[in-house]
Amino acid sequence: MNFIKVVVISVLGFWACSSDSASQEKSKNTITLSGTVGYPQKNGLILLERFEGTNPVPFDTITLNENYTFREQVYIPVAGYYRLNFYNKQAVPLILDKDNVEVNVDGNDQRGFFQVNGSRDHDFINDVQEMAQQFQSSDEVRDINSRFMTANEAGDEATMDALRAEYMSMDAEFKNEIKSRIDSIGASLGVVEVLKGGRYLDKDKNYEFYRNYAELLKKEMPNSTVAQDFVKEVEQMGKLAIGQVAPDIALPSPDGEIVKLSSLRGNYVLVDFWAKWCKPCRMENPNVVRMYNKYNDKGFEVYGVSLDRKKEDWLQAIEEDGLHWTQVSDLKYWNSEAARLYNINAIPFALLLDPEGVIIGKNLRGKELENKLEEIFANK
Repeated sequence: MNFIKVVVISVLGFWACSSDSASQEKSKNTITLSGTVGYPQKNGLILLERFEGTNPVPFDTITLNENYTFREQVYIPVAGYYRLNFYNKQAVPLILDKDNVEVNVDGNDQRGFFQVNGSRDHDFINDVQEMAQQFQSSDEVRDINSRFMTANEAGDEATMDALRAEYMSMDAEFKNEIKSRIDSIGASLGVVEVLKGGRYLDKDKNYEFYRNYAELLKKEMPNSTVAQDFVKEVEQMGKLAIGQVAPDIALPSPDGEIVKLSSLRGNYVLVDFWAKWCKPCRMENPNVVRMYNKYNDKGFEVYGVSLDRKKEDWLQAIEEDGLHWTQVSDLKYWNSEAARLYNINAIPFALLLDPEGVIIGKNLRGKELENKLEEIFANK
């Protein structure tokens, strides 16, 4: 059988470098990419592609041997997101940095078998996913869920609260284990991939951990676009971190009067981003109304920021849900000045501010909001 031929594609000028320093740098950043293809195709190429933003760009080609294996020395100038594209039939996403990586695939179906070995980034992601699955399916969590359902059916609020606390304690241990794993692995795009979604570690509650990891990436991976994009995201988070003064907002009320968030200083204020079309927002509104009615005369205010597009929708929802507190909107949907200022990409979103405008809580809903307000106003 003849070797499967591939056309060499070069898209980077560094291949032409000939100086000793450039050669040494290339050698230092060269990894071995190997693997097997179960079902090679007669037509097409095996391409290593590098992501530029969301676009995969051809970076190198891979030669398949007659025994369906490949083994290539590949220069990785900077850690980042790549993928191996097999004949435009199956693409395997990769994080490439300094590790030699083995990729085994079917090669003929996007939903086909693939396996990535040797990458600490991939191993870390897989380990966290497995940890989360084991935690959620553990006998202890299942028992709590079962007892919670029974208590809920019986209307036993005390037992439900106790079970919530028990689960949160277990969840905290699970999250501490993830943090410990992150500390041990150091600077890694695998960690970035886990952290940036906020699925496993809440960004707000773990802001200091995020900030410290971003500082590590600044030092250890200054040339990685992926790492530095994460650093910028964390820096943006810092503007709305607990302990920071909330940025001021100045938008029209339903009467057209410009009302500033800062005009409510001296009160505890819930800054509530919502919209008529947002079902979770509407479901939470009765709880906010109840808290407002309970604590308004003690110094609790709500500053509602609607992301609606039509004034009639906005006003209708205000009346339907009884949201008779300060309401503002520029009716620009996601392009609202306030939404852009606060980097809002999902609602409901809420901040609780102290009388000086300092953020003391984020996205407190239901029982969490009730408990926080009870704590604040207990002796007032």
